[in-house]
Amino acid sequence: MENWRKSSYSGPGDGNACVEIADTPTHVSVRDSKTPTRATLTFPVLTFTLFLGALKSGHPEGG
Repeated sequence: MENWRKSSYSGPGDGNACVEIADTPTHVSVRDSKTPTRATLTFPVLTFTLFLGALKSGHPEGG
């Protein structure tokens, strides 16, 4: 069973307008907090780490 957690930036109220993540040593899963029983996206850890790095640097295309 995965341990899902929400971002600290979830917003006011019930904080359900965000994504949740769950990670293991080999992958990271992402789901919509408004519909937690629906589909999830799963990525290898390195791929997800590179994706977050690109977003933080302001270069979502990876460059």
